[in-house]
Formats: sequence, C-alpha cells, structure tokens
Amino acid sequence: MSLCRRIIACLDVANGRTVKGVKFQNLRDVGDPIQLGRAYQQQGADELMFLDISASQQRRTTMLEWVRGVAAELSIPFAVGGGVNSLEGVLELLRCGADKVSLNTAAVEHPELLTAIAEQCGSQCCVVAIDARKKGDSWEVLTHGGRQQTGLDALQWGRQVAEKGAGEILLTSWDQDGTRSGFDLELTRAFARALSIPVIASGGAKGPESFADVFQAGEADAALAASIFHDGDWTVAGLKEAILKLSPDLPLRYPC
Repeated sequence: MSLCRRIIACLDVANGRTVKGVKFQNLRDVGDPIQLGRAYQQQGADELMFLDISASQQRRTTMLEWVRGVAAELSIPFAVGGGVNSLEGVLELLRCGADKVSLNTAAVEHPELLTAIAEQCGSQCCVVAIDARKKGDSWEVLTHGGRQQTGLDALQWGRQVAEKGAGEILLTSWDQDGTRSGFDLELTRAFARALSIPVIASGGAKGPESFADVFQAGEADAALAASIFHDGDWTVAGLKEAILKLSPDLPLRYPC
C-alpha cells in the first residue's frame, strides 16, 4: 500500500510576521503565523512548515516566542527552520513544541550537525532544506535565503545529507518559487529517484493539476504551498477535493 501523499502549508516568517515573495525577493506581509497556522490546520493541512527566512541573513537564531505560540495552537505536526546552527538550538526548538527542525545554511556549513541530530533526536525530526537553482544540466545549492551561491551540486548534496542522517528533504526550486507556474517536475523526480528518504516538493504551486502532476510525474512524497493559501486562491480542503477529482486513486488523506 502506498503511503499517503501530504499537503503541507508553508509560512515564511520574517520578524514575527508571515511574508511571501517571488524567487525569495520583494517580500510582502500576509499575516500572523499563529492565526494562519490555526486556519490551515482547520482546513485539513497534513503538516505545517514555518521558516524564519531572515534568521540566517541576520545571523541570529529562530525566534522562540512564536514557535511556542504555534505549538500551543496546533495538533498536527509542524516543522521549524531558519537560523538553526547547533544541536542545542535543535533541542530548544523541539522543547518549544516543534515536531521537526529544518536546516539549510547550517547543514552546508556544518554537515556533521546532521549526524549529531539524527543520533540524539532521530532522523525523523531532521529535515534538510535544499534551495536549488538550475545551472546548465544540473542544479546548484543556494543558502542564506537564496542569496548565496555555494557551488554545490544539489543532487550530490541530497545524497550526502541522506547518508549523514537527514530523514527528509524539503526541495525548493528557486526558479519556480512564487511564480505559480507549477512545480519543477524534472528536479523533483531526479531527487525522488536518487534518494531513499521522502522528498517534499516546493516552489511554483499553482492549483490541483500541479499537485497531481508532482505526486505522479514528479514522484514527490509531499508537496508544499504558500501563496495559493495565503492569497485565498485555495483552501487546503478545497485543493484536496479537486486533486482527488483529477486523480481518484492518488493516496491522499481526504479533507475533514
């Protein structure tokens, strides 16, 4: 039996507010993360992802106050990322109520941290976020909220983090981010076929067709969206119903 495909609502947080941009730029305020998280849970989201996108750029840790506030309101799993650069930082977020912790910049700078997290906390709570931009016939890893090039081949990096203990990959296409032109199926499929751990597709969510495509042709284990939920184009429940009409056999948890 196939595992259920997950729909994840993502909230990029900057200075305690939910924001959204295009290709990581021109950010606009879209609301309070706690209120939005509560709304998406009520709509039937399978998980939530909170990313403090200004933490690494500002060289600070994730703000814990809103993480505690989110944990007090939610009963579904949620992950937190942004500025996490130590095992103690991971443990602190888990103590605040997060179910998973996502690392991007710190994973690149200190890959041994992934093994430490897996050994201390379990691989299931260690998510590595890979922001990938097309470069020739491959993809390059970006860090610091998409602002810095690393020279790392994204697929090779994905293999490395899986070996080091990551339990899941949050794979964001920089080229598709915020464009609402559909997920990057080529990128997602390449990762899904190369790795034995789950891959969350991110960047370019458009509507039910794009989700059906990334689950089937893209072979993703989960798909994440932000703009289409924040702007009210779709509720999570409405999106799930539309996806199931397109692909009735898709293993998707029916909306409540």
